[in-house]
Amino acid sequence: MSAPPGAGGDDESTRARGLRVEARVAEFLAARGCRRLASNVTLAGAELDLVVELDDAAERTIVFVEVRSRADDRSGHAVETIGAEKQRRIIRAATAWLVAHDLWERVAVRFDVVTVTGEDPDAAPIEWWPAAFESDG
Repeated sequence: MSAPPGAGGDDESTRARGLRVEARVAEFLAARGCRRLASNVTLAGAELDLVVELDDAAERTIVFVEVRSRADDRSGHAVETIGAEKQRRIIRAATAWLVAHDLWERVAVRFDVVTVTGEDPDAAPIEWWPAAFESDG
């Protein structure tokens, strides 16, 4: 027996949709000069959706990309869902990733957000928010 429409179990799970969106976003970023280094990495109690390197930057720049997807924006834009606590968790995980890869204080770092809003994650518009938030340190 399938779940009623809108109950989260009708066509695909939220996790499966998220993985599809992240793969599409990775392709989108690659076409714009980003080289994927890692995806779906859990460190320090938080997940990093995508870790990319800017290929055309003057200095080596590692970008930690938070991917957000929503079927619509009736409850607000997807970028608005990344509050201060979520930012702190991403920064903590990014710091752990940099230390683990011996890159701490050796590269420029940026925190971007990419949103995909629409019913069909394969056709919905992609919005890229470079430097959406910054680390305090």
